[in-house]
Amino acid sequence: MARCADVLVIGGGPAALCIASELNQRGVAVEGIAPEPVDAAWPNTYGIWVDELKVLDLEHLIEHRWSDTVSYFGAGGSEAADQPLVHGIDYCLFDRAALQRYWLDRAQGVAWHQDSAERVEAGSEHTLVRCASGEVRKARIVIDASGASSPYIRRPDQGPVAGQAAYGVVGRFLKPPIEPGRFVLMDYRCEHLSEEQRLEPPTFLYAMDLGDGVFFVEETSLALAPAVPYDVLKQRLQQRLDHRGVQITEVIHEEFCLFPMNLPLPDRSQPVLAFGGAASMVHPASGYMVGALLRRGPGLADALTAALADPSLGSADLARRGWQGLWPMELVLRHQLYQFGLGRLMGFNERLLRTHFSTFFSLAREDWFGFLTNTLPLPRLMGVMLRLFALSSWELRRGLVLGAAQWQAPAFRR
Repeated sequence: MARCADVLVIGGGPAALCIASELNQRGVAVEGIAPEPVDAAWPNTYGIWVDELKVLDLEHLIEHRWSDTVSYFGAGGSEAADQPLVHGIDYCLFDRAALQRYWLDRAQGVAWHQDSAERVEAGSEHTLVRCASGEVRKARIVIDASGASSPYIRRPDQGPVAGQAAYGVVGRFLKPPIEPGRFVLMDYRCEHLSEEQRLEPPTFLYAMDLGDGVFFVEETSLALAPAVPYDVLKQRLQQRLDHRGVQITEVIHEEFCLFPMNLPLPDRSQPVLAFGGAASMVHPASGYMVGALLRRGPGLADALTAALADPSLGSADLARRGWQGLWPMELVLRHQLYQFGLGRLMGFNERLLRTHFSTFFSLAREDWFGFLTNTLPLPRLMGVMLRLFALSSWELRRGLVLGAAQWQAPAFRR
């Protein structure tokens, strides 16, 4: 059996590299288990508001940046309905390779084992991870950062888990699919859909100009249980482009995304700790997580480093300290508020969703920005939600209180 590490991280994606690098920077003996090389290229794009990176002094990790950031919440088909809502805050895409290198450089000295965890056994003093290769890894505490579908993290069953699904294309087009130089956070215009399709759960366009004639266009759903199928998203994206007379001339990359939006918080008494998707860190309102990794990784690493300094603490005690550092009551209560709000929005039809988001983005910029990034203290978050309710129409208020506005179609048309 290998030596006993302080911390063993399961996973090789952004969450795993983030927490491994933070612990390594604090002198903790860290090892990792990942099924693929940790320097293998990441397939998906990661977006974030630039102001989130400014606070962290990480603007050098930006690959693309937009100041022309807008959304569309009209139905489309008329000049008024086609007017964009201007956000006034810069948005960016990470340089994925640079972000990966940033964490790997800070994790130099971490021993990564290319393997797969098959069983996790927590003991009183340490935890064993039995791997597919036959190797057994040992650590004082294990952190599962392998994603939301991990079988090693216990969480309560609170019903079906709603997924945000997206299908996107990076490519070249016969004519620009959006205004050149622009980033579109949400385009809910739906004039390209049939009347029958408008009764189905709504989807929106997320799109950006990547420069040099290349654009990224992605059809996205907020959240649904079960999630919107990829073939439906692909069909809707094609309908949207066809309606605008836009033809794809070259597909550089296809992107398929699916992640849980209302995953219950894990059982925080269990002796295995989690981070990232496995720890339910996806923002229930926005679907974003990388900003949370960057903000919350250092705090968790600090809590674990302090706990590891006490040699008498076994896996269960160390995990308890870790869970308390990752999910203090303030963040638990915020998460519950977001979950409640998402549950209401999941029942809204496309017209009510357009009304809701138009009202939401009429809030003060620092309020909607703080809401979407989960950076508002709990009292202010509650105040923002009350302000949103006060600004809402009576029909919207009814839906927010009762969840009564429901789309009628039982399933998507194929």
